[in-house]
Amino acid sequence: MRKKLHPAWIAGAITWMTLVAAAGYRSAPSVLIVPLEEAFGWSRDQIALAISVNILLYGLTAPFAAALMERFTVRKVVMSALAAVSLGAFGTIFINAPWQLVLLWGVVVGIGTGSMALVFAATIASRWFMQRRGLVTGALTAAAATGQLVFLPALSTIAINHGWKSVSITIAIAAAAVIPLIWWGLNEAPEKIGAKPYGAPDDWQAPERLSGGAAKNAIFALKEGAKQKDFWLLFGTFFICGLTTNGLIGTHLIPAAHDHGMSEVVAASLLALIGIFDVIGTLGSGYLTDRIDPRKLLIFYYGFRGVSLLLLPSILFATVHPSTLVFVIFYGLDWVATVPPTIALCRIVLGPKYGTVVYGWVFTGHQIGASVAALGAAILRVKFGDYSLSFYLGIGKPIYYWF
Repeated sequence: MRKKLHPAWIAGAITWMTLVAAAGYRSAPSVLIVPLEEAFGWSRDQIALAISVNILLYGLTAPFAAALMERFTVRKVVMSALAAVSLGAFGTIFINAPWQLVLLWGVVVGIGTGSMALVFAATIASRWFMQRRGLVTGALTAAAATGQLVFLPALSTIAINHGWKSVSITIAIAAAAVIPLIWWGLNEAPEKIGAKPYGAPDDWQAPERLSGGAAKNAIFALKEGAKQKDFWLLFGTFFICGLTTNGLIGTHLIPAAHDHGMSEVVAASLLALIGIFDVIGTLGSGYLTDRIDPRKLLIFYYGFRGVSLLLLPSILFATVHPSTLVFVIFYGLDWVATVPPTIALCRIVLGPKYGTVVYGWVFTGHQIGASVAALGAAILRVKFGDYSLSFYLGIGKPIYYWF
């Protein structure tokens, strides 16, 4: 008889599709920087403030979202997050002042996307998989790159041909469209449907879940985790990871390339191409995390990233040439390859019970770094006229990592 598909793969597939869509919501601000400058005459640092707030709340929400998923179910939290993203994105079509962009795209969309951030991926991988957990974590993490690949060129084209408001409307519709998928297809945990995690032994017993208030559990995990050196090493390195990915390249590559005469659609396509190689790199990282000491992987990844950033200031010209593609390949392979080994190490800090919540706090460090770079690079660009200093400052930071 043909073996039935294990329900873990269905949960993983739905999570993957949701994270693909969420990546589109997250990538949209980088497409809107230049159109908003042209439409309202706002300075780049004013627009970047909204993106910085979005990224910061995206991270600060994560540990509480992880605890809320334990308390109120993953399905309810993710559906509420998608509704917030849809309403926040649609509301931006009515803005006429920078503070309104900060409120809607920064606060509302930031909290919404943060509630279904990579803690969602970590929760599903932890609950549904015992075998192939690192590989599944890599696949779910790579979903962010795939979403970037799918959405960025399309959103850039929409912004150019139909105006920036069309981008907001597209995001609002896309977020709302995912809600029925979550409601209909996402099971909460294997034991809820009489199943076991993929690869679990015959004597497997459902682990103890967190009880009590979500905020209480999140604060407890931070308080206890902060007593350990490993927590701060992971927090600090993920701060650097966020600073050099979402904050610097994810937010400013398109406007930086535009400053050098490259069209926005071409620049967005390069960022999407980074996403293609990120899928390869993150899947490979997940595979290696199941087999190699995660600490050794992180040492290699951060050093690799520093070399990639060294190439960037000299290659942003009006046309795409071989050195541009070298950067895309190098940086893409390393974009979020750090996530699977970081999640694996977070499970060690306070044990598997609090592993996802600990990762939520470590991910907060990632987004604090991204927020600093999103705003800081814009301020440096306004002050000095280009992004070179920002890219050079990012070169030495990944070398910080050492266990």
